[in-house]
Amino acid sequence: MQAIVHRGIKLRPFDSRDAEAFATAARESVQTVGRWMPWCHGDYAAEDAQGWFILCQQGLVGGTSFECGIFSDDGQELLGGVGLNHFNFDHNFCNLGYWVRQSRHRQGVGLRAAQALAAYGFEDLDLTRIEIVVPIGNEPSRGMAMKLGAVFECVARNRLVIGGRPVPAWVHSLVPAGCS
Repeated sequence: MQAIVHRGIKLRPFDSRDAEAFATAARESVQTVGRWMPWCHGDYAAEDAQGWFILCQQGLVGGTSFECGIFSDDGQELLGGVGLNHFNFDHNFCNLGYWVRQSRHRQGVGLRAAQALAAYGFEDLDLTRIEIVVPIGNEPSRGMAMKLGAVFECVARNRLVIGGRPVPAWVHSLVPAGCS
């Protein structure tokens, strides 16, 4: 996967040099991201990031996920992460997930990253559907899905597991332009 540059940000696969920046961003974001993503906790370390990067690389090589870091356009500042994952190859769709470090919230970073990666999914991977699944209560992520143009479809009971507990989630979808 080549780096994607879009409206002031750069998406690219993580590499080992990003581990400390990733850990710092995670620790900074415990109050916001950590509420919904249990991996994001106050003790998150560079070693944890390295383990995640290995999984990301395996998914990229195997074509089962496309997880990227969101960076400033010069590639210097780690702003968050975005990914296409949970592929259903029989029905040609996947999930789009995103997180933005707390200090960069409300600056359009997540929206621009999601736009760029969704376009990659439709144009380069020929997907016919991308889902955004948001735990009920995560209003910022739901708002971003709606700004992205994702259509709300339903509340799915026990759709996600957060902190070992099944929770309901809003399911939104994107389809390529011109499809209904």
